[in-house]
Amino acid sequence: MAGFGNSLMLKRGLTFATGLLECLCFAGAVFGWASLVFLLKSEGYFSSLCVNTTGVNGTQVLDCSGQDEQFSLVFTIASFMNNFLTLPNGFLFDRFGTTVARIFGILLYTMGTLLVAFATPALSNLLFPALSLLAVGGMLFLVTNMQVGNLFGAHRSTIITLYNGAFDSSSALFLVIKLLHEAGVSLQASFLFLSACGVVHLLRTFFLLPRKSIPYPLPDHFTYGITCGESKSSELNTANGNARRTIEEKPVNKDINVKQEKSFRECFLSRFFLWHLLWLSVMQLRHYLFIGTLNPMLQRLTAGEPSLVSQYINAFAITQLCGVLCAPWNGLLMDRHKGKPLAAGESEQEADLRSSVLSLFLTALQCLMFSICATTPYLPLQYITFILQVLNRSFLYGGNAAFISVAFPSCHFGKLYGLVMALSAVFSVLQYPCFALVKGALGGDPLYVNIGLTLLSLLAFIHPLSVYLHCRGLASQRAKTKVIN
Repeated sequence: MAGFGNSLMLKRGLTFATGLLECLCFAGAVFGWASLVFLLKSEGYFSSLCVNTTGVNGTQVLDCSGQDEQFSLVFTIASFMNNFLTLPNGFLFDRFGTTVARIFGILLYTMGTLLVAFATPALSNLLFPALSLLAVGGMLFLVTNMQVGNLFGAHRSTIITLYNGAFDSSSALFLVIKLLHEAGVSLQASFLFLSACGVVHLLRTFFLLPRKSIPYPLPDHFTYGITCGESKSSELNTANGNARRTIEEKPVNKDINVKQEKSFRECFLSRFFLWHLLWLSVMQLRHYLFIGTLNPMLQRLTAGEPSLVSQYINAFAITQLCGVLCAPWNGLLMDRHKGKPLAAGESEQEADLRSSVLSLFLTALQCLMFSICATTPYLPLQYITFILQVLNRSFLYGGNAAFISVAFPSCHFGKLYGLVMALSAVFSVLQYPCFALVKGALGGDPLYVNIGLTLLSLLAFIHPLSVYLHCRGLASQRAKTKVIN
């Protein structure tokens, strides 16, 4: 029995560690777009869109605003697909399980890396499908890994936020590729290596993850993976004691509390879901526009000095590595009540919601501070902007997944997570008209658009207030009931 327990804990530890590495090194690479754009511009991608224009002093100036707009469109489409297709992918995960969802994700991610590997300046349009495939495949890695938090019940939110932080930090992958390119490693070689890593993803899918899903709460002696399909609790002895039947990956007493669970429709139409959608959408739009326009913004603030732009791009990419360090703090905030006795009459879900209020509020506050710094056209201040951006982004996506996991039934997690990401993706498409407005009517000055987005981000404070009032109402009801009794 001790050997069984030790091997089970070892396997769970390997599942957690390899999942963290997968999210850290692959899943969110597309959000390191600023580093890749710098490299692609130096290679001449979309360079045919640059035109000679006459400057103020009558000198010939190369205007590459068309090239910048095209790169912005590549990222806009990829970020939209990353979120919008999370909805069908969530249904795929809930309906067919981990193995099918991951094989599909690995296929998409590998196709994306191969398209980048074989793209050339003459075939620049291959970047459109390539980045979208990388984004959707990477999101499937994250979605199928977040369930690993269910293996560690008391630290569930911490692990979910840690994985989301690793997802954010993986945007530094493109910085590594940029630095390797400067050291003489070709872009094609780097992306062919990423394609070959698909074999590692497949091995992990079959050996270190369940075929269906990891339930919550976790049954005793729950096992998974291709090498161990038996659970101690699922053995049924016959009369002679020699035969046994194994039930794979099914929770014990799975019918308990089913009648108490809300339907998917009830969850979708709930006040929590709608305010959470607004909370995510306004902050995500702010981040996407910042990432998609970072290169032209730095070009403007540095007066087009390439070495200075490269320095700030590298600084931005390096700060992205800190996402994996920032995110667990959000999880610890949400798990801080675990292990403590509940108040009389208080449910575990209510305690989880109460703990989430501070996390939701701090995330909205961080976004407001980040937006104010990004709006200020002062170059050295952008170092602070980068720090606030990665802190807020790690809190945003980790908190998003953690809140959905505590506010709604786990059987709807994939669908609700996919739906909130898909609907927020529709909202995030506004980044492209914002970029077009800056390049056109505003003459390249993003100040007024940034002020508008800063004011818009104030709407994010409604969600934590709503959850706080809900929890206070429940506490008030308990107090009245106690007085009556």
